Amino acid sequence: MIERRSGQDRRSNERFSVNIDVEWEGFAGKENGTISDISVSGCFVLCSGEVEDGDYVKIWFPLTNGKKIQFMAEIANHVFEIGFGAKFINLSEAQIDFLEVFVDTLRED
Repeated sequence: MIERRSGQDRRSNERFSVNIDVEWEGFAGKENGTISDISVSGCFVLCSGEVEDGDYVKIWFPLTNGKKIQFMAEIANHVFEIGFGAKFINLSEAQIDFLEVFVDTLRED
């Protein structure tokens, strides 16, 4: 059996447990999910939507002002009916800054 949690970049950045309801979109359309852990380089989304390793998705992260910030991500691994691990891609400087500040607030807790 292949260990799904192995891999060269697995946990290359410190991850933090969270519970953040998000929307995400893949080839099959928009879905709801919950981010269960996050780092500056990626996250794990609990959901039942259809994805495959290597697929690209959009993830909308809610902000406190009611708006959302969109991230593009590549599916690094998926578990049917549980969710997927995604690596953020093509991040702008503003998105990188947002993730760094957000993760820093989790580190302080």
